[in-house]
Amino acid sequence: MQENYLAKWLNNELTEEELTAFKKTAEYDSYMRLLAASGKLEGPDFDVEKALSELRNKRPDKEVKVVRLRPYKRILRVAAAIAVLLAVSYFYVDSLDERVSTQYAERSEVILPDNSEIVLNADSKVSFSKKKWNEERNVSLEGEAFFKVAKGKRFTVSTDNGTVTVLGTQFNVENREGFFEVTCFEGLVSVTYHSKEMKLPAGSSFLAVNGKIIEAETPNTAEPTWMNNESTFKSIPLNFVLNEFQRQYNVEVKTENIDLNRLFTGSFSNTNIDLALQSISAPSQIKFKLEGNKVLFYAENAP
Repeated sequence: MQENYLAKWLNNELTEEELTAFKKTAEYDSYMRLLAASGKLEGPDFDVEKALSELRNKRPDKEVKVVRLRPYKRILRVAAAIAVLLAVSYFYVDSLDERVSTQYAERSEVILPDNSEIVLNADSKVSFSKKKWNEERNVSLEGEAFFKVAKGKRFTVSTDNGTVTVLGTQFNVENREGFFEVTCFEGLVSVTYHSKEMKLPAGSSFLAVNGKIIEAETPNTAEPTWMNNESTFKSIPLNFVLNEFQRQYNVEVKTENIDLNRLFTGSFSNTNIDLALQSISAPSQIKFKLEGNKVLFYAENAP
């Protein structure tokens, strides 16, 4: 009932009797105090024209540049890069689809598509294309291998030191770090080293040590000595001799007070480690200690 009085009072719709009754209520006094307090409140001045003017002045003189994103271009660039990588990978895998490698103290024989034979020495790798052999006839070599090439079959042996081109022959290639040797046992081979080509007839060798061409020993066997389990050297730095010993026996070699550039001439067995150690140490006038799979070579005056 009081809510009706309030609504009618605010709208000036109360009758005399209702107004008299409303004034007698406690709520009437509260409403009158609230009305008196609100009448003293003043709202802030607001100039509409001034506000519009300020808004216009704050607008930038230059038009905002809109950068159109074209994510599809980036996607195309990425897709193109992936396509190139896939193409290169496919070419590499397809062009060299056959790979054979040996570990320390291990050998392996490889038969090429034309029935030519490759015998890999320890710690060596060859790769070639079986699918495209008739087109490419290229063998990539890391390490050492003996080749028996079928008659009338021409191909190339590629190494990081040089290339060897052959036609129906037997030859050996050793391609190690700082050491490159090619020996022809039958027929004729062509060796390219630092853009210089040389012909090697049967019974001759080409040798480069640490980038320097050295006069090589004339072979007096029908095949390399390592094929018969013996490693042979003629005036070769001791460092290369010890590296070969390490490969043949799968041992860790350390040296102490030894001049590794000292030239070594001799042979060692690839099947008897005790005999091999004696064969290396005696001519070099050094000593050795063999413990498990570790060998220490040291000078006689070493403590």
